[in-house]
Amino acid sequence: MGKLACLFPGQGSQSVGMGRDLFDNFEVAKATFNEIDSVAGRSLSKLCFEGPEADLKRTINTQPTILAMSLAAWRCYESMGGPQPDFVAGHSLGELTALVAARVLKLDDAVALVEKRAQLMEECPAGAMSAVIGMSGEDLLDCAKQTEQELKSGGASDNDCCVVVANFNTREQLVISGNPDAVAKAGALAKSKGGKVIPLPVGGAFHSPLMSAAAQEFAHHIKNAQFSDAACQVVQNFDAQAATAAGAVKGKLEKQISSAVRWCASVEFMLAQGVHTFVEIGPGKVLAGTVKKIDKLAKVHNIYDKETLESAIAALKQTMAVT
Repeated sequence: MGKLACLFPGQGSQSVGMGRDLFDNFEVAKATFNEIDSVAGRSLSKLCFEGPEADLKRTINTQPTILAMSLAAWRCYESMGGPQPDFVAGHSLGELTALVAARVLKLDDAVALVEKRAQLMEECPAGAMSAVIGMSGEDLLDCAKQTEQELKSGGASDNDCCVVVANFNTREQLVISGNPDAVAKAGALAKSKGGKVIPLPVGGAFHSPLMSAAAQEFAHHIKNAQFSDAACQVVQNFDAQAATAAGAVKGKLEKQISSAVRWCASVEFMLAQGVHTFVEIGPGKVLAGTVKKIDKLAKVHNIYDKETLESAIAALKQTMAVT
């Protein structure tokens, strides 16, 4: 089957009820949720299972609940004999889950870091993000640069004219982030050039320079956490390259919050390394969808409940037996 990569989703993949089916059917999932609730000092499992949706959408809740559900699904995958991946990667927040899967971080350290990350990102100055579909990364970068130059020439401050391409999800599925007025102006320019622009329901300028204060504060917490060398290759958002050394992984994680998510390049890197099969572990199907858009021939599986877990494990074991 070639090489295997396990992928872990980020913010936006949450939904009320996520993880409940795993909790009800697998003791390892129940134990994982209970362990995470204990470490967090609050019932993240209740938020996962019952919401309400308005609370689940708040960054301070979204990030740790997605981590909790994804880790419960990962431990179910392990307990059922799921093959160990050659690579792991996570989209933004999901990178922390990937580090637990790669044995870089222990569960309690990951939970503590994500709780702090979510708090810092929720407290950041107001910002905006918009998805842009149907434009190349180069063309959208030009829109962002033109917008910044026009605003700056009009006397806008660095923060007021800040707009960057924050997420390179596929070749033509991108996200801009920054000051609300700058994002709106860049979005209008992108639309005039044929892009489809969709404002996202977030209040922060994630993965932009406006997150630099949060990134600096988060870096202090990362430095105090215990990192180990990875058990497999970890492909990180910052540079879309693999690393296993604890120091290298830590250094790139410190820069992630204020840097672009190079997801498309990360998937392309794994494909170039011989990865043929991708398993998305956690709520939703967003990452599996991006992989298929990047390479239609890639084999993808999702694991988010009992049925998808058993189906993915059976398919992976059958493929491995044939090869």
